[in-house]
Amino acid sequence: MDPIYAVAERLGLDQEHLIPYGRYKAKISMDAIKTDGPKGKLVVVTGITPTPAGEGKTTTSIGLTDGLGRLGYKPVVNLREPALGPIFGIKGGGTGGGKARIVPEDEINIHFTGDAHAVGSTHNLLAALVENAVYRNNANDMAPEGVTWSRVTDASDRALRQITAGLGGSANSPLRETRFDFITASEIMAILALSADLNDLRERLSRMVVGTNRSGAPVSVGDLGFEGSLMAVMRHTIMPNLVQTMEGQPAIVHAGPFGNIAHGCSSIIADRLSLGYADHIITEAGFGSDLGFEKFMHIKTRSAGADGLPVSAAVLVSSVRAMRWHGGATRRQLGEPNLDAMKAGAANMVHHINNVRAFGLPCVVALNRFPGDSEDELQAAAEIAMDAGAYATAEYAGFTDGGEGGMALAEAVARATSDADAAPSQIDYAYELDGTIEDKTLALAKRVYGAESVSWSAEARRRARFFTEQGWGNLPICMAKTHLSVSHDPTLRGSPSGYTFPISDIRASVGAGFLYALAGRIETLPGLPTRPRAMDMDVTPDGEITGL
Repeated sequence: MDPIYAVAERLGLDQEHLIPYGRYKAKISMDAIKTDGPKGKLVVVTGITPTPAGEGKTTTSIGLTDGLGRLGYKPVVNLREPALGPIFGIKGGGTGGGKARIVPEDEINIHFTGDAHAVGSTHNLLAALVENAVYRNNANDMAPEGVTWSRVTDASDRALRQITAGLGGSANSPLRETRFDFITASEIMAILALSADLNDLRERLSRMVVGTNRSGAPVSVGDLGFEGSLMAVMRHTIMPNLVQTMEGQPAIVHAGPFGNIAHGCSSIIADRLSLGYADHIITEAGFGSDLGFEKFMHIKTRSAGADGLPVSAAVLVSSVRAMRWHGGATRRQLGEPNLDAMKAGAANMVHHINNVRAFGLPCVVALNRFPGDSEDELQAAAEIAMDAGAYATAEYAGFTDGGEGGMALAEAVARATSDADAAPSQIDYAYELDGTIEDKTLALAKRVYGAESVSWSAEARRRARFFTEQGWGNLPICMAKTHLSVSHDPTLRGSPSGYTFPISDIRASVGAGFLYALAGRIETLPGLPTRPRAMDMDVTPDGEITGL
């Protein structure tokens, strides 16, 4: 690894803007953000619907960045911070794979610069402050049953999904049913990713709703005067974190909102900072284009203010074996050539290409190569993608070949961004913010999920009316649904269409600035698998982590 000062110099950052955390990572001062001058080209990496095969969005984002560096460009990759739950659970580390990784991966995956811990501590501090205010009858006439603010953990602990707090007598009250959510599902994590600066962070934290009083009116953090203490814990998390790829290219890792409950993208601050220094900014949006990418466009670009985020192109990560899965292949058959299954499953890739193109962006399809891919399948996949309107396709082999394996994709992305700058277009949103909650949800369901209609539970309709009455009806919709299907049903592969999309509930993240509707069963706190990855991890006598 290069010293972090050398990585910063490669990007053009002055040393005075760095706050080192050891030798190989640092926070970047907010003073480094440039408000004028030339801007780089922002590229969003998304994917087809995730499968057990793993499509490799993070690996592709990193290898693409290294490929751009080899072509002589000045790139940077902007990623979310990995969460401890998946690292010790079923997924493992979140820093890429093979020769396309960001480093120091042991530190990035575990603790890093403490941002995730600060978010969790802030969230739980607020829970304690709210319940103390209720206990002291100093919470704007809010009773225990009116409190809606939960607690969070970074462990995948299913036993905490629904709990009763305050047992043991009046000294431990208030007694109430509550839950634990995942730190990445915290509204505070979403706020961190969407805030423009410290003042914006303060305003968003103060708008967070923690419950309702006995009259049914919402009670916010600002109403209770708690925002100052929250800011005291969060003040350093606003600064993005600088690390590097294995080939020494700059990588900014900042924030980690959940791709289901929140918008699943790294921070606006990281993108704004990078736009002033890099030629190409490669940023990843969680899960498929029906989740992270759609939310990047509808929520993140709108939250960025009048100037917005000038997105030049999108990369759609696909693979032959993923298309086999969507074409009906079993898990054991994913590594075996199957042209018929691949062609059938390509309907899922086509659906996601259409999602990207509907926003008015050029779509470059990355065909991530794996052992067992046949030339016939790769050629057929490329032809199907081009027939569907992709700007270009390129085979990607960054896992095995690093930046060299990402050069073909880098060339295609460079052409796409150059053409996009030559003929810029406005983002074509699926809905306008001043539409009704129901109309915005229907627009998403039809254009992004392929549904014919939307059904609402009685409770969800009641909540939607309440949110509108409170003046929150003009917020964008952040859909909480399964990542395993374009639809709400994780068993539906390919490109389902013509179905009814069910909304079981809707909740408000007023501080983050969106309403999140729940479709189907969504858990806000994962559980551990039969054999967690934690069982394979250890530390050597030299202090090195193994099994990560």
